[in-house]
Amino acid sequence: MSQTTTQQPNILLIVADDLGFSDLGAFGGEINTPNLDALAQDGLRFTNFHTASTCSPTRAMLLSGTDHHLAGLGTMAEAITPELADKAGYEGVLNDKVAALPELLHDAGYYTIMSGKWHLGLKPEFFPAQKGFERSFALLPGAANHYSFEADIDEEKTPKLLKSTRGLYAENDQFIHKLPDDFYSSDYFTTRLLDFLQDDETRQDRPFFAYLPFSAPHWPLQAPQEDIDKYKGRYDGGPAQLREQRLEKLKQFKLVDADTTIHPVLARTPFWDTLTTEEKAHSARIMEVYAAMVDRMDQNVGRVITHLKDTGQFDNTIIIFLSDNGAEGAQLEALPVFGGNLKQVIEQHYDNRLENIGRGNSYVWYGEHWAQAATAPSRLYKAHTSEGGIRTVSFIHSPLFARQQQISHEFLTVMDLLPTLLDYIQVEHPGDRYKGRSLVPLRGRSILPYLQQQQEHIHTENHITGWELFGQKALRKGDWKALFIPAPNGPNRWQLYDLSQDHGEVHDLAQQHPDKLNELLDDWATYVKDNGVIENVPQKRLLHNDSLPSFYHDNQ
Repeated sequence: MSQTTTQQPNILLIVADDLGFSDLGAFGGEINTPNLDALAQDGLRFTNFHTASTCSPTRAMLLSGTDHHLAGLGTMAEAITPELADKAGYEGVLNDKVAALPELLHDAGYYTIMSGKWHLGLKPEFFPAQKGFERSFALLPGAANHYSFEADIDEEKTPKLLKSTRGLYAENDQFIHKLPDDFYSSDYFTTRLLDFLQDDETRQDRPFFAYLPFSAPHWPLQAPQEDIDKYKGRYDGGPAQLREQRLEKLKQFKLVDADTTIHPVLARTPFWDTLTTEEKAHSARIMEVYAAMVDRMDQNVGRVITHLKDTGQFDNTIIIFLSDNGAEGAQLEALPVFGGNLKQVIEQHYDNRLENIGRGNSYVWYGEHWAQAATAPSRLYKAHTSEGGIRTVSFIHSPLFARQQQISHEFLTVMDLLPTLLDYIQVEHPGDRYKGRSLVPLRGRSILPYLQQQQEHIHTENHITGWELFGQKALRKGDWKALFIPAPNGPNRWQLYDLSQDHGEVHDLAQQHPDKLNELLDDWATYVKDNGVIENVPQKRLLHNDSLPSFYHDNQ
């Protein structure tokens, strides 16, 4: 494939953490995101882009080009049970059976840098520096306080959630034990990335691969006060009102069909109309903080874009943006895996008074109602293999591609990005061997012919993609999707949807089309075998508490 420039392009890969499908202005949202909006509107917006249902599996797929069960994150490291421990593909880290994208780009002459959330291994042997990044600043675990505040809690009383999300950082191949006093995650991650980009002595005029994985807007929801103040009163109407407003915008922008099916909100926590005035104020403030986090992330993307334009590199940079999964709707206090004393400890050691929400010594999350305002018209949210958990906001911006200022409804996955980038820069993937290591096969496919308008579709009607995490399963073949959500969050049986007619996964066609469901279940068995998926083993209960009533209704 010939290139439109004699110089290899730079690559800027930006990942948001738990961002909702309609949070950005260019995707129907009301949050102020002018920098990302400009990139999205001038680029190619995807409405059918898919990831894994949670963060670290997606990151493994992104950097490996293959299924997360092959790349080492068959389940999240935080969820490995004795039955899964020591099993191939369930190492809880990006394993050595893949050739990571930064390794391959570094071999091809790229200056490889990253700053942000890693979540692919906590030990030095798994740091970004060991996966091909020349310069890196990394938040190692899956989340942390955005202001680096750590409450003084006795170790034996600390809930697992707070233990697993203590700030742990590394620069290059060393742990970092001291952060600046004015640390705020999105600001500092961007500052360090810009430091690396401006290090001309190390870069030496090479094209760059810059990976900027924010930890925003992942909980705990915290943001600078000046940004929170912009949204005062904006969400006083509640999540149902916001959901309707965003759906209308999605239709206006032609990001969803005017007659699209819309899955109803499913929730075990009280709906807005049943809340007290005080409870509504508290919930609305939390959403204000969430919006401020997205706003601040956009401001920092703007800093990077300004640098690229000021240095004449913008037009030769491929910019890819995505969220690592659907919006986070979990009620963390209801998840036993995080510790039954979580609510009590937060009340004792954090200040969640209304006027303090969003500061470093507060600790809040926004829950299932606001999340489903952001994932609509899809069903549910993060950690589910329904569309609300795996269909995410994404776009590609580059004058180097023919498809720009367009919207694509073509199905693709995060695994397709690695082979696409290699295809464009004419670098062949090493296949089954790399530096003496045996490699698992790629599962992603290059979408470059589609980007260059040489074909009308990305994948064929028989293209198969599978998902499995925490006992939730799905398989897609063309527009048909088989979905299994265990009780109590789902019916505990396989369902069947025609996504060409039913984006909301509202009409289960399993009884009307048993032959099609059986066809997809045969494909599912092949997917399980080919990707080393371990089924039907005890899973840590990351999704629900059996003491809570089911929110599934048989008439859906």
